[in-house]
Amino acid sequence: MKKVSDISVLKLVLSALFLALGIVLPFLTGQLRQMGNMLLPMHLPVLVCGFVCGWPYGMAVGAVTPLLRSVLFGQPPLMPTAAAMAFELAAYGAVTGLLYARLPKKNWSVYVSLISAMAAGRVVWGVVSVPLYSIADSKFSFEVFAAGALLNAIPGIILQLVMVPLIVMALRRAGVIKELQP
Repeated sequence: MKKVSDISVLKLVLSALFLALGIVLPFLTGQLRQMGNMLLPMHLPVLVCGFVCGWPYGMAVGAVTPLLRSVLFGQPPLMPTAAAMAFELAAYGAVTGLLYARLPKKNWSVYVSLISAMAAGRVVWGVVSVPLYSIADSKFSFEVFAAGALLNAIPGIILQLVMVPLIVMALRRAGVIKELQP
């Protein structure tokens, strides 16, 4: 049995891996022209981090990833996009971790946690975007919310609903997720 300090170090290392993936994946999907951004490449590692490492790590990785990527590479733009995404992705990581820890370890619980996190993250993004877009002298309307949270995100939503459960269930079968529970 692993000691709690060993588990904490492992979670920290895995969180750094998920952060790195969140920074690198947009380069890969960016090759797909218009479709690249619609795949929401930063979201995937944050969601998986919440499942694997738990809510504090998922929330931290979600909050840092878009801000760090913006500072390092200028994409997404810091204000209001990356700032709003930081709140959205923090909600993703926190909700997946919180719900998955409390639900039975069944396949359906992965979907419940994931869909709940996706909904919560989009609501948080919408609520936070109102003041951030105002500060940036941009208009944020229901149409902007609907386009950003739903219509333009459909390919990414589908990708998340397919890939995240497959990854989480594979990691669970491999014993990785169970091993990380203190």
